[in-house]
Amino acid sequence: MFFPEYRPRRLRRSEALRKMVRETTLLVEDLIYPLFAVSGQKVRREISSMPGIRHLSTDCLVEEAAKAQAAGIPAVLLFGVPEHKDGEGSEAWNDAGIVQQAVSAIKRELPELVVITDVCLCAYTDHGHCGVIRNGEVDNDATLKLLSAMALSHARAGADIVAPSDMMDGRVGAIRRTLDENALQNTAIMSYAIKYASAYYGPFREAAESAPRFGDRRSYQMDPANRREALREAALDVEEGADFLMVKPALAYLDVIREIRENFHLPLAAYNVSGEYSMVKASAANGWIDERRVVLENLTGIKRAGADLIISYHALDAASWLRDG
Repeated sequence: MFFPEYRPRRLRRSEALRKMVRETTLLVEDLIYPLFAVSGQKVRREISSMPGIRHLSTDCLVEEAAKAQAAGIPAVLLFGVPEHKDGEGSEAWNDAGIVQQAVSAIKRELPELVVITDVCLCAYTDHGHCGVIRNGEVDNDATLKLLSAMALSHARAGADIVAPSDMMDGRVGAIRRTLDENALQNTAIMSYAIKYASAYYGPFREAAESAPRFGDRRSYQMDPANRREALREAALDVEEGADFLMVKPALAYLDVIREIRENFHLPLAAYNVSGEYSMVKASAANGWIDERRVVLENLTGIKRAGADLIISYHALDAASWLRDG
């Protein structure tokens, strides 16, 4: 069959026809909204490299979470920016810490909203690395105990899902054992199974105040050139008890998202990260792109690649645009 008998444009002639044959549909329910918790009251502090995203004290964070729920977004992902930092990141497992307070407040006011907490030490350590430093390097096994304590504290505060993003070997298994031993077997783990050592994290490191004071994270985050390694990382986390897998970042790794989707059957999240967000916002501010169309095209592409869930700073805007059609 060939032209003129077959004309693909027949099915593109109207919006109604295009909707009938659309292969991928982006839904509000696919989105997860990241939020940054800080100490204080009535704090809404703009993050300069991420227009529209703010540091929020617990009272304001609950208000922002309520907006997400009202928009139909099913979940928020919480990051903490503590006032106190030390070599081990001890504020991370403080039961009265900022994330723990935020979790408790959200679950009290918005019990149906799913609360996910990021489990990593980089924002809590004075050196900015994701674990304990021994002899100038991150000590993998010593770090597992601290990550487990952090996850346990978040779960006790009411987190529905804990999400380790540190890329230490064995952390999913260590966290799963700790949760189970403390009668928290219903707390799920969303593993940042495939997290690349990416240049797209720059704005986040300003937001979380988590830039490393020396060196970089390439000894524990993945080499951007590697695809087969992603399969090994995902397989390890599945064996250790992960309930979700994640690929981070998203847009430069759509092939990896597809590879994980085709080889594993757990729910798959993809993180549309800060650099991806900020590039869109900067281009839109200069009038170079149509922000709405670009955001929805990016998010649709991530879902088409195979993601079930998309963590995105665009989530509130995207939810509004999807609702408006």
